[in-house]
Amino acid sequence: MRRVRDARRLFPPEEQVVVKALACERPTDASTRRPLSRFSVDDVCRRAWELGIPMSYSTLWRLLHRDALRPWLQEQWLFPRDPRLLEKATPILGLYHRKWEGQPLGPREYVLCADEMTGLQALSRIHPSLAPAPGRAGRYEFEYERHGTLCYLAFLDVFSGQVSGQTSPKSGIEPFEQALAQVLAQRRYADAERIFLIVDNGSSHHPSTSPARIRRQFPQVQVIHLPVHSSWLNQIEIYFSIVQRKALTPADFESVDALEQRLLWFQWDYNQRAEPFRWNYTRDDLERYLERLEQKKGAWAEAQAALQTRQQALLAPANPPMN
Repeated sequence: MRRVRDARRLFPPEEQVVVKALACERPTDASTRRPLSRFSVDDVCRRAWELGIPMSYSTLWRLLHRDALRPWLQEQWLFPRDPRLLEKATPILGLYHRKWEGQPLGPREYVLCADEMTGLQALSRIHPSLAPAPGRAGRYEFEYERHGTLCYLAFLDVFSGQVSGQTSPKSGIEPFEQALAQVLAQRRYADAERIFLIVDNGSSHHPSTSPARIRRQFPQVQVIHLPVHSSWLNQIEIYFSIVQRKALTPADFESVDALEQRLLWFQWDYNQRAEPFRWNYTRDDLERYLERLEQKKGAWAEAQAALQTRQQALLAPANPPMN
């Protein structure tokens, strides 16, 4: 504790804020211009030293740890960039709660979420995989042989949790509509009054052409397109993540046929105990999220401006030359 107190005494709050701001910069920002994809503690230390803040590695680590800042950790993020996100997402969120245009859905109305897993590779390992053992995780060989790729098209019934799907050598309009026809041929949809089909903006079901084309073939189907960059609103993605984790990773398939068998067998097994996903997210939640996002944008801009001002002040000569 004494070392921590000494560090706080030696470095005033203004310098601590500058160091934290440095850790929150991107290496590719114009003010940084470093050939890095992420910062380590050592990188932040060097940046601080350049600004005249002689903070040690251990002191800086404790400062970042106190505020849960870890610039060396990165994760993927899907930024919502559709300007009509709230408008487009509202009817989808309503359907997940059994409502359309403010009215409850009837017993003969269904909601299907659809998408494709494209480019699934049938890889076989050079050496047989090893099962887990005490004190050792399961192991699979790094090297592999390629046997081709496959596309998996799937449809999730939001209210029952049941999944229907088929495989195809490739994605496209024809495979998607063949898979849709196979789904709608099931007995449960035979007397459907209306089926809402939620899809993304991919070429197989592009918003400019697919609604009219699908409506001509299947008059009971109403296509609803997701906002751009909003795949997290599609419940089929939850199922795909389960497939990826439980059926496809690690990949070890002797042929494309073996990969196809695994996908369809897993789908059958999943349906034996399938339940609808518990979807609690509402339009109000999305509205609050967008408000927080705007606030963070403003706070980020203010922090960047303050950091630049502080950097200029620290780098300025102590006694500027007189004219």
